Amino acid sequence: MQDAHPATETPEGAGPSTNGRSPTRVLLVRHAPTPETGRVLSGRAPGVHLSDDGRRRAAELAARLAPVPLAAVYASPLERTRQTAEAVAAPHGLEVRPLAGVLEADYGTWTGGRIVDLSRTDLWALVQRRPSRAAFPGGESIRQMQERSVRAGEEVVASHEGQAVAIVSHADPIKAILAHYAGVHLDEFQRFVVAPASLSALDVGPAGVVVLRVNDTGTTADLAPAAPDSGPAAPGWETER
Repeated sequence: MQDAHPATETPEGAGPSTNGRSPTRVLLVRHAPTPETGRVLSGRAPGVHLSDDGRRRAAELAARLAPVPLAAVYASPLERTRQTAEAVAAPHGLEVRPLAGVLEADYGTWTGGRIVDLSRTDLWALVQRRPSRAAFPGGESIRQMQERSVRAGEEVVASHEGQAVAIVSHADPIKAILAHYAGVHLDEFQRFVVAPASLSALDVGPAGVVVLRVNDTGTTADLAPAAPDSGPAAPGWETER
């Protein structure tokens, strides 16, 4: 299927161009909620689909993005990201393009674990405080996850100069990409919150990077203080907002 909105000029509000080259507007979208969001570290486990609420929120996100002239929609190959991406792509008449580099982190033996149990481990504390030194047992390190996610994003940028594209991924890869482009050390990437069905946006071009928004959910409900008995915080993993 042909791209529905080929870009012919720099998107409105885009950052400066250099030598006639325009930045790429990159929309980073976290998948909508699943029945496991906030309770289980789903990781790369297959068969995790959007919940009824997730499908509703994916549709709401698609409606919000419908006016944006997207040239392409990319997604991690897992079911929950693909389902979210298909909703985003539909108003534009686009097919979802797989992007393996933004796959969820390989959590190894942690995959499928209950977050309340994982939060009691020493590794959990390291992941929160010094993630650049953390590696998941039987999986990958957070640094490896950042490197391949950024590399995948850069390949998309190189293919879509002056266009707007959406990349549907997961909390940790998106936080890692945001940290890289914002010039934040990986040890501080937990300072970013990326909620389900949220939108973060960057202009990436030869003149540099402009951060346009982070964790935009289209609502203010997530700004209400957490209940005192809501349990341990797990940035990026618990955010069922």
